[in-house]
Amino acid sequence: MQNITSVAGLKNAIQLLEVEHGIKGQLLKEQFFITYENLRPINIFRNTLKEAFSSSFMIENFSGTALGAAGGLLLRKLFVGKSGSALRKLFGAILQFGVSKIISQNSDFIKAAGQSIFQHILHKKE
Repeated sequence: MQNITSVAGLKNAIQLLEVEHGIKGQLLKEQFFITYENLRPINIFRNTLKEAFSSSFMIENFSGTALGAAGGLLLRKLFVGKSGSALRKLFGAILQFGVSKIISQNSDFIKAAGQSIFQHILHKKE
């Protein structure tokens, strides 16, 4: 900043500083409002969900887990059926857990194989 040598220059410098102060004050208020909105619990929850479901890793991981759970449940229902036997139900639960784990760990391979089979069936019809 340069030296001020006159009263008019001093008044001019004060006015410029007051304008700058007003602009910075307004920017500070706007930033405070943005921060306040982002820290509201509903917005934190919404942003967290948005980030979680926009992540490709999370979507792939969730789809693999869902595929595993569905496969395990289907196999258990097929094996146990309407049987009332406690031993058969226990074996069905163990089978469901094992199959769910295997499917969820190999979900990429299973998805690729399913897509290949699906494309092969569609290609034959055409």
